[in-house]
Amino acid sequence: MTDQELQQLTEHISLQYFAKPFTHRAYFNTRLKTTGGRYHLSDHNIDINPKMDDGADHEVLIGIIKHELCHYHLHLAGYSAKHNTKQFKQLLKAVGGSRYAPKISSRTSQTRYIYRCEHCGLEYHRRRRINLVKYVCGRCRGRLQLISQTRQIGA
Repeated sequence: MTDQELQQLTEHISLQYFAKPFTHRAYFNTRLKTTGGRYHLSDHNIDINPKMDDGADHEVLIGIIKHELCHYHLHLAGYSAKHNTKQFKQLLKAVGGSRYAPKISSRTSQTRYIYRCEHCGLEYHRRRRINLVKYVCGRCRGRLQLISQTRQIGA
């Protein structure tokens, strides 16, 4: 999907669900990593994380656009555009927007080391290596044992 198609989709959703036009700019922002989208209070533009476009039906993307349009229309109407206000929650529920951005499935697992307690069997998933002489199990004080180590690409 291009920025122009996103702009047209946003304008269509705004007219269909809010019965008000979206007269500003909507575009993809590749620098967004953990959020689905952003509404800018200063210039009223909306930027969307391109990783939220799930394919043919655009269901996740539409939910995020509805969420950002709630911020947009409430702010232009003179209300607070914050998530915790009563107006925002009611409007979001009425239009069926998504409350939270889903986790991106293409993200790789951050676990590099898996340790297991020799006594109670509790597993510890860690990014960084643990000094097995210095650290013990937090539950039973048993010794830890390295079970698996994944190799990082480029390291």
